[in-house]
Amino acid sequence: MTDNSTSPAARFAPPVGEFQEIDGRRVHVHRSGSGGPAVVFLPGAGAVGLDYFGVQQEVARFSTAVVYDRGGTGYSDPLPLPRTAGAVAVELRQLLRAQRIPGPYVLVPHSLGGFYAHRFAQLYPRDVAGLVRLDAFHHDWDAYMPAEAALAEVERMGPDREQLDRMRPALGAMREELLAGYPEHIRLPLLAAKDSDAWTDAGIGERTGLAALAAELRAGPGFPDVPLIALTVVGTDPGQRALTPERTLREMHEGRTRLDAALVRAVSRGEQRVLSDTAHHRLCFDRPDAVVRAVRDVVEQARA
Repeated sequence: MTDNSTSPAARFAPPVGEFQEIDGRRVHVHRSGSGGPAVVFLPGAGAVGLDYFGVQQEVARFSTAVVYDRGGTGYSDPLPLPRTAGAVAVELRQLLRAQRIPGPYVLVPHSLGGFYAHRFAQLYPRDVAGLVRLDAFHHDWDAYMPAEAALAEVERMGPDREQLDRMRPALGAMREELLAGYPEHIRLPLLAAKDSDAWTDAGIGERTGLAALAAELRAGPGFPDVPLIALTVVGTDPGQRALTPERTLREMHEGRTRLDAALVRAVSRGEQRVLSDTAHHRLCFDRPDAVVRAVRDVVEQARA
């Protein structure tokens, strides 16, 4: 467990948004637009709400769009990590209620956010109007992936602080490129915070509980029958290709495709859209059009 309770993360000032007090802690939230159902983005591990600012602004043209930082991550107050999916789901519902954002909601989880969105739906099925999965994790991951890509292996093989420190120049360059189109008043403070030790440790902390999160979800009920679009990414960035055997990459892409296909078949209004021209962490930057289109389609189905 990563204990960032004395971390200086809380000293970073968010360039947009506000803090909402939840159980005596500050949770960073930024909302745009109006109307419903409100669209809520759930970040991946190592990501923060403002990483989705670009797509949020497009979604805000047709509905309320919400980005936020889970407790212990981003601009929100520190907490020991990892946390249970239940704790994250309860926090999110408290946040939305405190912000007076009425449900039900269209949840848009990316990567690790898939676990938290699923737990939210298990606990509060009537609060879910639809789901847009952005290459998101699912508790059946291990059943579809090669052994070397199982959740326990993903945890074990994840880079530690020393490795990430060595990668800092390359990571900084990648972030500069990804955020190049952001307004300067958002981009510059976000880049500085992302380069901090506190935010690096938070990302590591969240990645250490993947298998436990999957077990937690398997013990709960299924997902409600709501409109669902899954964006499945089968592109690979050069860094991943250099570190992972070609056979493993192919089996992972095939596994992701079969997993998302099974998920959309499990609901009455499900659709899978496979994207080969982007990579997992680049989805919202390379293909914002695909993300926004999927969100709009689910919002319209939910309204109907």
